[in-house]
Amino acid sequence: MEDEGGERSSIVIGLIENRAKEVGVAAFDLRSASLHLSQYIETSSSYQNTKTLLHFYDPMVIIVTPNKLAPDGMVGVSELVDRFYATVKKVVMGRGCFDDIKGAVLIKNLAAKEPSALGLDTYYKQYYLCLAATAATIKWTEAEKGVIVTNHSLLVTFNGSFDHMNIDATSVQNLEIIEPLHSTLWGSSNKKRSLFHMLKTTKTIGGTRLLRANLLQPLKDIETVNARLDCLDELMSNEQLFFGLSQVLRKFPKETDRVLCHFCFKPKKVTNGVLGIDYARRSQMLISSIILLKTALDALPLLSKALKDAKSFLLENVYKSICENEKYASIRKRIGEAIDEDVLHARVPFVARTQQCFAVKAGIDGLLDIARRSFCDTSEAIHNLATKYREDFKLPNLKLPFNSRQGFYFSIPQKDIQGKLPSKFIQVLKHGNNIHCSTLELASLNVRNKSAAAECYIRTEVCLEALLDAIREDVSVLTLLAEVLCLLDMIVNSFAHTISTKPVDRYTRPEFTDNGPMAIDAGRHPILESIHNDFIPNNIFLSEASNMVIVMGPNMSGKSTYLQQVCLTVILAQIGCYVPARFSTFRVVDRIFTRMGTVDNLESNSSTFMTEMRETAFVIQNVSRRSLIVMDELGRATSSSDGFAIAWSCCEYLLSLKAYTIFATHMENLSELATIYPNVKILHFHVDIRNNRLDFKFELKDGPRYVPHYGLLLAEVAGLPSSVIETARSITSRIMEKEVKRMEVNYLQYHPIQMAYRVAQRLICLKYSSQDEDSIRQALQELKEQYIDGRL
Repeated sequence: MEDEGGERSSIVIGLIENRAKEVGVAAFDLRSASLHLSQYIETSSSYQNTKTLLHFYDPMVIIVTPNKLAPDGMVGVSELVDRFYATVKKVVMGRGCFDDIKGAVLIKNLAAKEPSALGLDTYYKQYYLCLAATAATIKWTEAEKGVIVTNHSLLVTFNGSFDHMNIDATSVQNLEIIEPLHSTLWGSSNKKRSLFHMLKTTKTIGGTRLLRANLLQPLKDIETVNARLDCLDELMSNEQLFFGLSQVLRKFPKETDRVLCHFCFKPKKVTNGVLGIDYARRSQMLISSIILLKTALDALPLLSKALKDAKSFLLENVYKSICENEKYASIRKRIGEAIDEDVLHARVPFVARTQQCFAVKAGIDGLLDIARRSFCDTSEAIHNLATKYREDFKLPNLKLPFNSRQGFYFSIPQKDIQGKLPSKFIQVLKHGNNIHCSTLELASLNVRNKSAAAECYIRTEVCLEALLDAIREDVSVLTLLAEVLCLLDMIVNSFAHTISTKPVDRYTRPEFTDNGPMAIDAGRHPILESIHNDFIPNNIFLSEASNMVIVMGPNMSGKSTYLQQVCLTVILAQIGCYVPARFSTFRVVDRIFTRMGTVDNLESNSSTFMTEMRETAFVIQNVSRRSLIVMDELGRATSSSDGFAIAWSCCEYLLSLKAYTIFATHMENLSELATIYPNVKILHFHVDIRNNRLDFKFELKDGPRYVPHYGLLLAEVAGLPSSVIETARSITSRIMEKEVKRMEVNYLQYHPIQMAYRVAQRLICLKYSSQDEDSIRQALQELKEQYIDGRL
């Protein structure tokens, strides 16, 4: 199969829907030999759930059906791909290719686990859409790539996206998880302005991809999160283990995960008539894969030594499943029987070519030995030619570089060339301070050298056929090794490395409860704190008895940064990483919704207000009791009365749910909610006024604080006439007078309920507290006294 190198996507997606708004997705990752199936009901007519999944997988090919199968009022997935994913290759396959019965058979034959473990065998009629998408995806892949998928080799996951926290594509953008919002504005020097780039210190491509996947879909399973955190605890307290693992992971080649999964695909048999350069290239890749597998297996004893005394569940499990598994030793032994011991994985092109030609031990195949002799002769002739040219043309610094596309060529420093180059040199190119060129003799020798190497590759593959079949029998242990190496790379080289580069105790372990509060003490913004040394930490507390926080403050006081900070901290906690806070505890969040920014969306013909309303509608339609909702301004883009009414009614609706909501606003009238509803808490960003100027402290404090007419202060600085300012002041004071009176009435009316709620909130916190019995008794006594005295 062709090389899906680098960090480019290697995912093929099959997409199909029905008239009941159901969508089936099959995502086939060619790099990690895994198949991810999802089937869900599309709750929004703009396909938000499908867009989120496509953004997560970032496919290179999307396969769809030719006719629209969507219900009326929805554009259909084919049209969706054309509109939003125009740069991705779209393949239209006949409806007959989307065969759910064939899909079920394929999964039964190809899955490494039994289909019963996936829950597909009994319900396959219910999940027919994702099985139909599977049939089309595998059919296209096998035809296009010229491979056959090895039986029982694929890692199949079902409804993977919904076992994790769901973050929609708009929120991913707003929170700057993968890319900074203003990357074009900041330029390439500002790469660290996204969470992904901050944590991207992984050493393998597979580790980087796993990190991206975790950030886009954090975990919901507390056991898995705690297993990762226990592992981090051990790495942070045991320097020898941390540095030992870091060193060992460098011994594994960067492309290990891709190559280990290469063995899941078997090339189709080719007749002699088709043998040529393409076939030689495929043989070369197989030999390269075996050399890389040998190098990876050679590094396993070092990994075993590093993990021998590890205590955490995750590292102990890796030791048992990888280091104590005899199958790796037997594969290594089989490779040792055919492959020369001195052969190693090399990144320098000509060294790699030589290693591949001489991979198999001498004397196994006569034709291979002849091809090798021819390869050595032509290589020697090329070097002799270079020596001859150095003497004949008095070019002592003439070099002979090599690249896999061009073969050998000459590189001559410009300062050595007096006047014009001799006419013998052709294909002359200037490259920096050097001239790159060739000659007819060199071109002829290059062709012969390449042909000899191709013959070596083809003969080597013939010699290795039995070895390849033996490796494919144990392909499941290779995919397990690939998974483990990616996970260790992410935890050791990303999480542990990031924490170790910060001052001691700047990052702490988060705690989790089933239904407890979300509390962050002295939390900091993970990205901005590395840019600003004097970042001001802030707290947050949300519980079932106080599930909405309204954050107030003028422009530029730090509201948006604070909202982003809370979300990023939750994401870090749920991927199993330490968080930038003095202390933190969370209940597991199943979805993060954000409504931030005010921009027209010209592509969908939406004004600022329409975009706001669409985003808010999506939140309200999809919110669950375990969601975290973050809203930065609402109703600002329409008339003030309508905007305020919408903001108020949305707050009331969200209050009725058990979801946690953080709402940032300029609308001071919204603070009146706290006088009516006891589960609303008002916070404000502290601002001082000096000489008619605002001095931002970026510090969050309890209660509303009215910065006296900061809009008028700014208007005055901007140069509006004093008579206009005075009139505005008198109007504002009259409006404020009415509001204050109304709030006083509300306070008296709802005060008893507020008191009861505060008692309930304290009791909930004590329920999830880890303090001893005496401390809890004392806290209960204090709570009783405060309630009686009316001091709550």
